[in-house]
Amino acid sequence: MTSGPLMPTPMLTPTPTPPVTAGALLRASLLSALEARVLVAHVLGWRRTELITRADEPLDVAAQARFRALEARRVAGEPIAQIVGAREFYGLSFEVTPEVLIPRPETELLVETALAAIAATPHARVLDLGTGSGAIAVAIASARPDARVWAVDRSPGALAVATRNAAKLLDPSRPGGPIAWQQGDWYAPLPPSAVFDAIVSNPPYIAAGDPHLDTGDLRFEPRGALTDDADGLSAIRAIVAGAGSFLAEYGHLWIEHGYDQAAQVRTLLAASGFTNVQSRPDLAGIERATGGSRA
Repeated sequence: MTSGPLMPTPMLTPTPTPPVTAGALLRASLLSALEARVLVAHVLGWRRTELITRADEPLDVAAQARFRALEARRVAGEPIAQIVGAREFYGLSFEVTPEVLIPRPETELLVETALAAIAATPHARVLDLGTGSGAIAVAIASARPDARVWAVDRSPGALAVATRNAAKLLDPSRPGGPIAWQQGDWYAPLPPSAVFDAIVSNPPYIAAGDPHLDTGDLRFEPRGALTDDADGLSAIRAIVAGAGSFLAEYGHLWIEHGYDQAAQVRTLLAASGFTNVQSRPDLAGIERATGGSRA
């Protein structure tokens, strides 16, 4: 039997690989939608709205690789704020590094309370103890340009971050002048003549052995800014005990503390002679800040 001529094998046209877009990265990410959007916007230098308006733009290989590297860091547990190097607090964008505590929304209560305490005091003098990134001090100085603000931290690395934040966020010609940064433990670096209308602090208040220290973002933050390695109240005791020497008459002391420490902090303040002692709840209804006035 004679076979017919061999027919040529038809050439198959390869299906083109669709371009990788911002939208595709977001849909395929292992992260929550919010965290993925933060990282994609950071990598591309886009505003959040551009993730919608430019979602179908092809991305180059380098941008894809940068996103996947940051995504892997977040999957490993590293805080978003440290990955992108910033966190918003009181409407301001603060630089964040592993040297400092990440500013948290609940701490805005301390800023609001301090501002209310000095509302009727022109050129108020304010002291922030354990300033970290400078979030509290800078937020107060920004909201009250006439206030004279001092800030103390024992960590030179934290003070370097705080100084950069102040330089970026504050008007250099503000009437209250630049923030006076001091390195040391609590009141130790202050001159004996220093007097303040308000003292505020977000000190380390997590007790040693608390399991939260080994979970979530806390694993990556400076341990000394989180715990006193004791009962969670030793730093607060030191702040309360020393405040009387530096507060003006009728000056205010306000301290952020743990969710279950309000009653103990009120007791410490009352025992040290403070009046009008009270606690303030955060947006979750948790008593988060406690303070009083010097008689």
